[in-house]
Amino acid sequence: MLSSFPELHTARLRLREITSLDTEALFAIHSDADWMRWYGVDPVNDPTQAGRLADLFAGWFHAGTGFRWALERRSDRELIGTCGLFRWNRSWRNCVIGYEIARSCQRQGYMREALDAVLDFGFSTMHLHRIQAETHPDNAASIALALRLGFRFEGIHREQAYWGGRFHDLNCYSILEQDWRQHGAMREG
Repeated sequence: MLSSFPELHTARLRLREITSLDTEALFAIHSDADWMRWYGVDPVNDPTQAGRLADLFAGWFHAGTGFRWALERRSDRELIGTCGLFRWNRSWRNCVIGYEIARSCQRQGYMREALDAVLDFGFSTMHLHRIQAETHPDNAASIALALRLGFRFEGIHREQAYWGGRFHDLNCYSILEQDWRQHGAMREG
């Protein structure tokens, strides 16, 4: 599909490929156990684990299973989070969206800005029909963001995830291409 990793730009962000140079910033975000309680995996304990995470994210593009972007603030080139589309099923034209942001950058609209660009990329460039989001039922901020973006609640996946020594239910949300186009028209109108 694409020979090089796609870079996306928004008013305040550069969405670029994740590299090993991002290990320190990823460690700072992913080692915050309280902040990462909803992420879906246990927090990282040392920079080596963050380096493996960077490799995992970069590997999705090379394997053809998705994209994970580093969210780099344009004003200071600081990595403030990541987001991406993964578990790409090309024949079904769907995938899952995931994201996280540094605690210090929450409630500033960065993730909404990034996900607007990523969703547009998914529907326009990847030719997706459906994008799914899975959130912990107690993660009010992520649920609110999904709903603002036009995702619809579909149901609960019982004990789908395992982290922190126990199983967790996940809420399932989805957005279809026609929902995204309609939601975009409402944003512009």
